[in-house]
Formats: sequence, C-alpha cells, structure tokens
Amino acid sequence: MAQRIGIYPGTFDPITKGHLHIIKRCAGLVDHLIVAVATNPNKKPLFKLADRLALVQGDIDAIEGKKGQITVETFDSLLVEFAKNKGAGVIFRGLRAVSDFEYEFQMTGMNARLAPDIETVFLMASDKWQFVSSSFLKEIARLGGDITPFVTAPVQEKILEAVR
Repeated sequence: MAQRIGIYPGTFDPITKGHLHIIKRCAGLVDHLIVAVATNPNKKPLFKLADRLALVQGDIDAIEGKKGQITVETFDSLLVEFAKNKGAGVIFRGLRAVSDFEYEFQMTGMNARLAPDIETVFLMASDKWQFVSSSFLKEIARLGGDITPFVTAPVQEKILEAVR
C-alpha cells in the first residue's frame, strides 16, 4: 500500500504552540508529514530561514512518538510543485478565524487548478489557539509582554533575543 504523505506549510516566524497542535493532528491523518518552512521574503520575517528551520525542527523533535513520521524541510517554489516533488497527496492548512478562510479559499482554488490530484484539508484551530498568531507574539514580546503560554521555551528565548 502506498504511503500517504501530507504537507503542512507555513512561514513559521516563529512556530507557536498552535502550529504544534495542528501538526500533531495532521500527523494522525497521514503516514508521513512534511512540515514545509517557506522562504516567503514578502512577509519580511523576523528570523532567517535557517533559524526558522532550526526552531521548527527543535519543536518537532520534542513531539513524543512521532520520530521519523514528521520531517521538516524548506521550500522556495510553488507549494503544489513542492508537494508533487515529495509525492504528497494532501496539503494541510490551519484556520483560526473567518478572516483566514477567505485567503485560504482563494489559494486552494488556484492550487486545485494547478494540481487537481492534490487535496487541501482545512483544520480548525482549537479554541485555545484561535487567537494566537506569530505576528501577535512578536508584537507582545517587543512590548515586554509574556509569551510563555504560546511558544515553547527555546522559541521564546530566540524571540526575546531577536526583539531586544
């Protein structure tokens, strides 16, 4: 039987506990999950790609029982091309609010035209994480607020170093 491969893409600038919650759920739906860290210079990330990759990898390595099932890679191409090259049949997208849906709906439509064999699956963030965004966390950290509940300790340390 063919292995079911899924991709969970994002900029992960930085990765949050909300992302990790979605990643764990995605991993339960496929045999192999690739967490794909996008270069995406248009977003003007706080962290360089190598740093984002290392932070994501560190958090993934800490997930118990998923060693080898979840891998982390970077990509700088069209997402559907990356998915095709990896043999993925599904792209996972997390939704926090209705505002996320409009953008994701448009992107899913375009991806379906470019790669009709690749499905997009939306996973709603749990109510605990719906309001958490990387942008909010960077702003809270810049203004001296506590981001402890929203990111792992290694990620918090890197954010605080970057915003000081």
